[in-house]
Amino acid sequence: GAEAMKINQNTVLQGQRVTLVPYTSAHVPRYHEWMQSEELQRLTASEPLSLEQEYEMQRSWRDDADKCTFIVLDTERWSGQACADEDCMVGDVNLFLTDTEDPTLGEIEIMIAEPSYRGRGFGKEATLMMMSYGVRNLGITTFEAKIGQENEASICMFKKLHFKEVAVNSVFQEVTLRLDVSDQERRWLLEQMDHVEEKGYVELKLPAGVLET
Repeated sequence: GAEAMKINQNTVLQGQRVTLVPYTSAHVPRYHEWMQSEELQRLTASEPLSLEQEYEMQRSWRDDADKCTFIVLDTERWSGQACADEDCMVGDVNLFLTDTEDPTLGEIEIMIAEPSYRGRGFGKEATLMMMSYGVRNLGITTFEAKIGQENEASICMFKKLHFKEVAVNSVFQEVTLRLDVSDQERRWLLEQMDHVEEKGYVELKLPAGVLET
């Protein structure tokens, strides 16, 4: 439904390493900076956009019913030093409802854009948090991930999260991995994520004292 994906507009998910917040216009300049990197363009199979186009993109993401996007922040920096979101952004995580016939299928995408944060479990926790959110809040029962064949770190990570390789597309040079969320998988996923706290974004953003009035 058209309203289904606006669901995360005010959602903050706080985990041990990462905190997921909705993608807002405040995040665009940093995001835009990231996407100038040729490596990230290659890994995400995307073209560089102008800053203006990136703002338009962010608006369409926000309003689009079949996408759910969170910006990935470093929990420690964000909560400890009360630093602005854009100063502790490390990447983003997306869920696409790609199949109009099947609303229970979600395609998941994770990008840890800051090189110093790679290989440290940030992508794994962000992906698990998004999967758990998809299962609990969006009724997703099957996840797919499409990953460039040369991105071995990402393929390996999804396999650790119980995804199985189901297809290789030699034209696009990408691998499709899939996870069917059985009852057992669901229990495992929710157990992994029982430390995650859900909060309201707006409340967190208001200066102290504003809510009492």
